[in-house]
Amino acid sequence: MATKLKDNFVFRSKWAELNGAMGDLGTYIPIVLALTLASDLNLGTTLIFTGVYNIVTGLIYGVPMPVQPMKSIAATAISDPDFGIPETMAAGICTGVVLFLLGVTGLMRIAYRLIPLPVVRGIQLAQGLSFAMTAVKYIRKVQDFSKSKSKGNRHWLGLDGLVLAIICVCFITIVSGAGDEGEDEDEDENDRDRGEDGDNRRRDWRRIVAYLPSAFIVFLLGVILAFIREPKVIKGFKFGPSSIQVMRISKNAWKQGFLKGTIPQLPLSILNSVIAVCKLSIDLFPEKTVTATSVSVTVGLMNLTGCWFGAMPCCHGAGGLAGQYKFGGRSGGCVALLGATKLVLGLLLGSSIVKILSVFPVGVLGVLLLFAGIELAMCARDMKSKEDSFVVLVCTAVSLVGSSAALGFVTGMVVHLLLRVWKFGGSGSDTNQSLSSYH
Repeated sequence: MATKLKDNFVFRSKWAELNGAMGDLGTYIPIVLALTLASDLNLGTTLIFTGVYNIVTGLIYGVPMPVQPMKSIAATAISDPDFGIPETMAAGICTGVVLFLLGVTGLMRIAYRLIPLPVVRGIQLAQGLSFAMTAVKYIRKVQDFSKSKSKGNRHWLGLDGLVLAIICVCFITIVSGAGDEGEDEDEDENDRDRGEDGDNRRRDWRRIVAYLPSAFIVFLLGVILAFIREPKVIKGFKFGPSSIQVMRISKNAWKQGFLKGTIPQLPLSILNSVIAVCKLSIDLFPEKTVTATSVSVTVGLMNLTGCWFGAMPCCHGAGGLAGQYKFGGRSGGCVALLGATKLVLGLLLGSSIVKILSVFPVGVLGVLLLFAGIELAMCARDMKSKEDSFVVLVCTAVSLVGSSAALGFVTGMVVHLLLRVWKFGGSGSDTNQSLSSYH
């Protein structure tokens, strides 16, 4: 057991793991910042608890398992002035209880086995495209996170202009390309031409470029530009952690939290935070063991612990996992490194860290989120048959237009069953072939 836990923290490459740790910040920072500005979330406490979550989940799973805000609950807290911090924490606790019970009773494992892969791919494609569209909005429009609204078109020039974002997109694309697939084939092809000096130089240059931590460089650039935009931000820092207190939640807060927060959040958590995460983990890390039961239990325990002290309701997410993998995260050490950074910032600066986040170039965050969304959406590329692709696209379209993963899931399941009935009405050989493709 000790050897396995130690192996989960082994870095494949220090720079690659550091770079991968940046892959989830395009989702994490905007939502946390919006909750802090709009709902007075205790950012210091949230950083401490989410830092611990990152370290523990990295140790347990050995993959770059992300820790993200519960998006539906966060959206309600930002948009509804009557849905305050007590209601937000009540929603997180209730969601945690349900997910924990689904995990320990084995019901989540049953759901994971019954839901067909094309439906999961449809949810992943919809979530990935949603991230990408949000990223483009961050890049093109000036954002007011406290009101969750766009204020107008972003200027071309400036320390948070369109030109800066375009340069960052080009830089990451040149360094990372479309992913890590095909690198071995390219290297073998170059090896056959080893005698040519030109090919050797090109191969060496590509290796040097590939080792650059593109996401980390872009994020570091954003931090530098934030200090340049607002030099006086340093004076707003207060050293020491924020005070951590046990939440007092009234009966009405429990009621509103469950009705307005938990009920809309549960379908998204079950589908994207558990089932889609497990499917994606198997695709990316087939040698690792990530089960629906364990993921459901860890999400439940995170919220049953942190929400009582005012930490933001959290879950795992397929988008965060895809983003961290895209930028080089290959082990639990990736998220442990991110968690340690959060923990240090939470203990050192507490909630005053919001001063620097509020002036961080939003266009840079949009760039990181864009690549994370595209990486998640590309998971659907393994659908080979026309029937599977049809289910994926219907599920995706309904999810995006209806802004509901639950609606897309139900529609996808119905279409999947209808296609199986249609196949069953065909020839027996075709039917058997169709049924076997889903197992």
